[in-house]
Amino acid sequence: MGSVVALVLVVVVVIVLAKLVRIVPQGYEWTVETFGRYTRTLTPGLHFLIPVYQTVGRKMNMMEQVLEVPSQDVITKDNAVVRVDGVVFYQVLDASKAAYEVANLQQASLALVMTNIRTVLGSMDLDESLSKRDAINAQLLRVVDEATHPWGVKVNRIEIKDIAPPRDLVDSMARQMKAEREKRANILEAEGFRQAAILKADGEKQSAILAAEGKREAAFRAAEARERSAEAEAKATTLVSQAIASGNVNALNYFVANNYVDALKVIAQSPNQKMLLLPIEATGVLGSLAGIAELAKESLGQQQAGAGTALPRVPPPR
Repeated sequence: MGSVVALVLVVVVVIVLAKLVRIVPQGYEWTVETFGRYTRTLTPGLHFLIPVYQTVGRKMNMMEQVLEVPSQDVITKDNAVVRVDGVVFYQVLDASKAAYEVANLQQASLALVMTNIRTVLGSMDLDESLSKRDAINAQLLRVVDEATHPWGVKVNRIEIKDIAPPRDLVDSMARQMKAEREKRANILEAEGFRQAAILKADGEKQSAILAAEGKREAAFRAAEARERSAEAEAKATTLVSQAIASGNVNALNYFVANNYVDALKVIAQSPNQKMLLLPIEATGVLGSLAGIAELAKESLGQQQAGAGTALPRVPPPR
């Protein structure tokens, strides 16, 4: 009988010590309740409680936790149905609020996130929801973090993992993107042809301008040459007239013979002439040539007279 009592006492002592001594692991905080009322929070380490009078209420995980958001169908602003899922990273900062301000912290956080995902995506059209993922995450984080603050929870990040439109909508978007790329390609090709035509026209314009300038310069040069030739011809005619007026017939013979020889040269160079008939008296031609020779001798004699040497004058042949 005494051994049984001793055994009972040992069991009671063990139970009392278990209720008295509490060890809170790292990363957790426990709440303490006195007759069911919250009194304080136990931090990681060794603690002592009064059995029966004080009990452990909730054991809260203070480490950052991950909450998976299941996929759900969301209707966008332009009435497109997309399937969305995500993930939430949150951390409990106040164990007492997380334990007593909300009945089920994870379920409440999950419902809040899913509701705000529908709200945010419902205010955007499909293109915005697919292209502005960062804006969606930032807006969800701001709204959910503000809503969970009274629960003693800090929402660190909310990430939308996937936004999946229906298959037919994906095919339609693919065709639209293909048409848009073909449109841009056609625009670029047309722009290239237009630029090439502009450059070609500009080149032809510059070529025509340069050709016109070349023709104008050539005409100016030709007119200048004709003007100088006319001046030389006029001067030669004046000199011949002066020589005739002074009684020098040889100058007239030289002038006539020179024009005569030039006319013969032009006739000889004609491609249509195979035979040339000259009904001209030989004495006239010889006389003209003799006049040319006489002029040459007179000129040479004047030069030698100036140098101190006089040459005898040879009479022209008759």
